[in-house]
Amino acid sequence: MATRKSGGTLLPWLGIAFIVVLLDQFTKTLILGMFQLNDSHTVTSFFNVVRVHNTGAAFSFLAGADGWQRWFFIGLGAVAAVFIVWMLRTHGGQRLFSWALALILGGAVGNVIDRLLHGHVVDFIQVHYAGHYFPSFNVADSAISVGAAFLILDELLRVRRSR
Repeated sequence: MATRKSGGTLLPWLGIAFIVVLLDQFTKTLILGMFQLNDSHTVTSFFNVVRVHNTGAAFSFLAGADGWQRWFFIGLGAVAAVFIVWMLRTHGGQRLFSWALALILGGAVGNVIDRLLHGHVVDFIQVHYAGHYFPSFNVADSAISVGAAFLILDELLRVRRSR
C-alpha cells in the first residue's frame, strides 16, 4: 500500500492562493470600472461578460435574506481559510491535494474580500446555450470549482492506490 507524503512547505501553496486572489480582484476591478450593474456584452454565441452582484452564496443561495448572510459568509470564509491553511501545513507534501486546497483558499478569500468591500460578490462570467443560462460566476468561483474537482480526483486516486 502506498503512503501519502505529509508535511512540506506552506509558502508555495499560499503563493498559489495569492495569485488566485490577485487575478480575481483584478478582473473584478476591471468589470466594476467598465460595466454598470446588469450590463452585458456578448463575446460568443455561448459566452457573455456581465456585471451582476450576488449577495448570496453559490447559485445565489440566500441572496434574498435580510443582510445577515453577508456576515455569515464572511465568517464561514474566514473559518474555512484558517482550516485550509492548517491542512496545507500538515499535508503540503501531497501535491494534488494541496493544489486543490490552494485554489479553494484563493477563491474563498477573493469572495470574502468582495463581501467586506462591497457587501456582495461581483460576478461577470455568463455561459449560456439555447436560451438556458448558467448562473454567473467569477475567477474565485472558478478556482473553487477546479479545486473541488482536484479534491475529488485526489480521493479517487487515493482509493485506487489503496486497492
